[in-house]
Amino acid sequence: MNFKYLEKVMNFNISVQYIATAFAIIASFGLSGCGEPTPAEGEKMRAESLNLDAEPERQVRIKTEFGDMVVQLSNQTPQHRDNFVELVEKGFYDSLTFHRVINEFMIQGGDPISRTASLSTPLGSGGPGYQVPAEINTDQFHFKGALAAARQGDGINPERNSSGSQFYLVHGRPFSKEEILTIEARNFKPNDSTGEPFKYSDEAIMRYMTDGGTPFLDNNYTVFGQVVEGLEIIDSVASVPTGAGNRPRIDVRMAMEVIR
Repeated sequence: MNFKYLEKVMNFNISVQYIATAFAIIASFGLSGCGEPTPAEGEKMRAESLNLDAEPERQVRIKTEFGDMVVQLSNQTPQHRDNFVELVEKGFYDSLTFHRVINEFMIQGGDPISRTASLSTPLGSGGPGYQVPAEINTDQFHFKGALAAARQGDGINPERNSSGSQFYLVHGRPFSKEEILTIEARNFKPNDSTGEPFKYSDEAIMRYMTDGGTPFLDNNYTVFGQVVEGLEIIDSVASVPTGAGNRPRIDVRMAMEVIR
């Protein structure tokens, strides 16, 4: 079955074009294995895990003309979490636009140039002047409402470092189980140390089948949060008319605040 999707996903370089087949978007990448920890390392890992569990998850409100969304940030991606919170507290995102909107795919924002850009100004190359190291986790998925970091493509960014400010919220669509298992085989390789292949849980498969998302991006971009309130706002933004470069014909601006 063929699906009309995008040539290159989430590379925010202004020269990006899109291709027709979703499964050709991303090449297969292997998981990096790790050895069995020593007792001391094991104690450290357990302590860090307990600290993550004990630490409350931060939340940010994203305000739009269509209503508000609340995103909960993951403690599994502390560098992205802390960077996002810092930018929000500085007012970095206030008055920026969702400059790339693709229905049944995602809505992207965070380019500071968009604050004052005319509708004819190409967008997608701006940022705070730094990147954030990748924090790609195999259990952080691109379900509908996932908050993830945009980045440049592997050709010029083999470490998959994230943009310092540009992000996307997943809109997506429902996928069949057959499609999900095909993506599972393409995007994940067996663990180097155990030889065990990655498998989506039954819960993850069911969520992609019912709520939808963009599973073909899994294991390739850092997912660092999830919309927990106002999921329907993504539908509204994703439905706006767009022009060249998938840019909305009328600016859709945002403002953000940390709420906990």
